[in-house]
Amino acid sequence: MIQTYSRVVSTDKVGSNILVLSIHSPEIARAVKPGQFINIKVGEWDQPLLRRPFSVYHTEGEILHIIFSVIGFGTTALSQKREGDMLDLIGPLGCPYTIDNDYGTAILVAGGVGVAPLPMLTLALKKLGRSIHTFLGARTRDQIVTKYLENLHLATDDGSSGFHGTVVNALRQHFCDAEYLRPKIFACGPNAMLRSLSNLAAEFDVPCEVSLESAMACGIGICQGCPIEVVGDGRKYALVCKEGTVFDTRTIRIS
Repeated sequence: MIQTYSRVVSTDKVGSNILVLSIHSPEIARAVKPGQFINIKVGEWDQPLLRRPFSVYHTEGEILHIIFSVIGFGTTALSQKREGDMLDLIGPLGCPYTIDNDYGTAILVAGGVGVAPLPMLTLALKKLGRSIHTFLGARTRDQIVTKYLENLHLATDDGSSGFHGTVVNALRQHFCDAEYLRPKIFACGPNAMLRSLSNLAAEFDVPCEVSLESAMACGIGICQGCPIEVVGDGRKYALVCKEGTVFDTRTIRIS
């Protein structure tokens, strides 16, 4: 874990209410792995008090990028950062996706800005020579971000792009219609989507790893504020920030 005061390089709009923030942070950019996150103090003083977690979206040399929707006080403050502003970062935090075990086809699934860890994951999978299929879902086409991704299958709730319906139902259709060589699912998105995806993976007997979204104030397991229910291991809870954010869906119960 590294704490740095890093310089904002740029803030770019990439979708409806979606921004990519680029930060010069050489130590974290070199160390981060797909699925890990950083915790950012978005305000200069004590408002907001708690840090905000963000998956690392992409790295280019000494620059790391995060992607987010502007929703509340914290993300609004972050959206107002400009070139030269300094940010207090901690990272890389959490456990990365497990990409080097036995499977043939990587099925990447994201809902909305759950796309965040997929570009880094895509690059790592390409280096391993894995076949990749990417399923992206959102409410409407303006909320889909496809940069750095491969073999795309899109789904929108309003039918404005790709499959008309949820991304999980789009994947279900493909599982019924296409053959994938020993597939494994890697996903990130809202808990409701991940819960549905977990059920689909169990139905088709496909291994599935998900990166959970959670409020993670400390990011290192001290505050105990991000529990997830565990199954089959003799204990009741794990901490998303410390033992995740990536989990095998067979080991947790997503509420």
